[in-house]
Amino acid sequence: MRALIFTNLYPSARDPVRGSFVRDQVEALRRIPELELELFTFGSLGAGGYLAAGRDAHRRYRGARFDVVHAHFGLNIWPSLAVRADVHGVTLHGTDLVHPRSRAITSAGLPFMKLVGPVSASLEGLLPRRGVRGRVEVLPCGVDLHRFRRIERREARKTLGLDESGPYLLFPANPARPEKRYDRAQEVAGEAPLLVLDGVDPSQVPLWVNAANAVLVPSERESFGLAVLEALACDVPVLATPVGVAPEVLSGVEGAYCREFDAPGWRELVTGLIGQEDPRVEGRPAAARYSAERMADRVYAAWESLV
Repeated sequence: MRALIFTNLYPSARDPVRGSFVRDQVEALRRIPELELELFTFGSLGAGGYLAAGRDAHRRYRGARFDVVHAHFGLNIWPSLAVRADVHGVTLHGTDLVHPRSRAITSAGLPFMKLVGPVSASLEGLLPRRGVRGRVEVLPCGVDLHRFRRIERREARKTLGLDESGPYLLFPANPARPEKRYDRAQEVAGEAPLLVLDGVDPSQVPLWVNAANAVLVPSERESFGLAVLEALACDVPVLATPVGVAPEVLSGVEGAYCREFDAPGWRELVTGLIGQEDPRVEGRPAAARYSAERMADRVYAAWESLV
């Protein structure tokens, strides 16, 4: 099978953080022997950027034909149609269905897609069903278990230049994103140092996760919730609101918590975790259910069923 991934949601030298989860899926797909995979990425945003990407792709692949052209992010549906394929598909990541303008543009392109892949069941519920004519499959990107693994906490802190004795808490998102609710994390942390993942190189993120006594994910909404899986892959305790994948993946993991946010209750849990020298959970088996390899296999199976 010959496939093309088409996206502007991808790391670059200018922005190494952007779309690292898409890169992880691309790399996992490339490890499938039966698949010949190409990648088209572009950095421009705005209407002009998408139009230019469509023109560039059309010139680059003129005369070529793919079994599958698969866009990541709904707005990329339109430029991806410039490349011929038996199957056009898209993975929807959240903003493309939540932001009013992006939703309108994405929805208009969905009838042209033979495969529509929201990253979670909750996001699937936001699909404008009247406009979907192709198959719907939940297609998360998954966690890279090669990168996210248990590292000794003191070693991680030393590498990052932190106090080896701790304690630390981690807010695994950009505080400027309102739906992530940094204010809640601050309220719960109190006097405990609260680390944040803002502009951190993806290769360094596992160190920050392992340096923390616990990871706080008090989000109002999550399309998927990869940060929960990354913490579990490192056997680090995580507290999360019941959004995205959290209710399913945290169920049965002793020492990890999934509950509605209430400051006193969360603060009590956090106090117990920062009082321990090296708190850990057996989270990796739960994270492995959503490994990048397994999710890539799911994407490949969806493609294969339609080609």
